[in-house]
Amino acid sequence: MLSNRNLLVTGGSRGIGAATCLRAATRGFRVVINYRTDENAARHVYDSIKTNGGDAILVQADISREDDVVRLFTESRRQFGALDGLVNNAGILERQSRVEAITAERLNRVFATNVTGTFLCCREAIRQMSTKHGGRGGSIVNVSSVAARLGAPHEYVDYAASKGAIDALTLGLSKEVADEGIRVNAVRPGFIYTDMHASGGEPGRVDRIKDTLPMKRGGHPEEVAEAILWFLSPDSSYTTGSFLELAGGR
Repeated sequence: MLSNRNLLVTGGSRGIGAATCLRAATRGFRVVINYRTDENAARHVYDSIKTNGGDAILVQADISREDDVVRLFTESRRQFGALDGLVNNAGILERQSRVEAITAERLNRVFATNVTGTFLCCREAIRQMSTKHGGRGGSIVNVSSVAARLGAPHEYVDYAASKGAIDALTLGLSKEVADEGIRVNAVRPGFIYTDMHASGGEPGRVDRIKDTLPMKRGGHPEEVAEAILWFLSPDSSYTTGSFLELAGGR
């Protein structure tokens, strides 16, 4: 199903990003699949979209680098035209640690991708979408985390803080561009079965925690993708500066 609605998903090669790319393609989006290092995983997502009649391109870029972000959005526009949607999904997680053991280098790595990279992607998307700049409007969806509310003590306070910054960005930016045709919302997933937990040193973290959740189970990337797609759709046309929680009731 081809259309002229263009969506860029950062970190689109795995987990929530991959699920979002796949589902967006079935809803008529032409998808820009961004990845940093795992070209094979990104190509698997691309091949799945093309096999099912969708349209997509692959663009490698490290969003912690400003020049890469500019190149990503320039290439997206060159191949598909101006964007209609952006999903800021790319994020990193360091190994579980208490705050007393966290270094400045670690903080800089986490914030460079999770905060600075997301800000830069929003900036470039606004330059394409805003009616102030001759755009046709659009929707930005930020992937925050339930950690922004819970704090992730003894594990990822730095990650939680980075997602708290994304919540503030979502609120402020939504008001800044509301009359320029751009809606800005966020999802707050938690306890989702993705590879990110392995980056934190505990691949089985969701199974360890699931019985403490009201729903007694972990979540799946596809469930988060559905919430993201709602924010991207006309069904949420009067919604901006809002958050959807996807954390099993926690």
